[in-house]
Amino acid sequence: MARKQGVSPELDQLSCDLMGQAFDLLADGQEVPVILAVQDADGTTASYEFTDDGIEACIEGAHKRVKDLVHEEGDVDSHLGTPVRYALVYEGAIEDDEGAYDDALLLEFGETGYINYSAYSLFKGRGEHEGFAWTDPAAAGELPPLL
Repeated sequence: MARKQGVSPELDQLSCDLMGQAFDLLADGQEVPVILAVQDADGTTASYEFTDDGIEACIEGAHKRVKDLVHEEGDVDSHLGTPVRYALVYEGAIEDDEGAYDDALLLEFGETGYINYSAYSLFKGRGEHEGFAWTDPAAAGELPPLL
């Protein structure tokens, strides 16, 4: 099945809200756990944090959670129906042209029937509140679909 390119307004809003929450944590000096936000066709959103393992295992756990929610047709406890879109955010680093690494907030996002994408925003000034700064999100490539 051919997937559509682009991002729906609903997925854009879900992704922006999640990035905003993560930026708030960073501005307050906190670490950002792997955070997953999943939304159903009615707009009900459920969030999940993954913190009990290394970053790679937490990301894998978030990917598995998306697939499990589809298989289980949602999450009764969160009043979530079958997911149609998701966004996932976590801390990482991006290599610059000189081989140094800059702190970054990484985002993965996707929607049923669409190509899944990743993006990142560089940041500096963790814990500096008003001195905290970040770049506009930059594309980081396509991802295998989770939905």
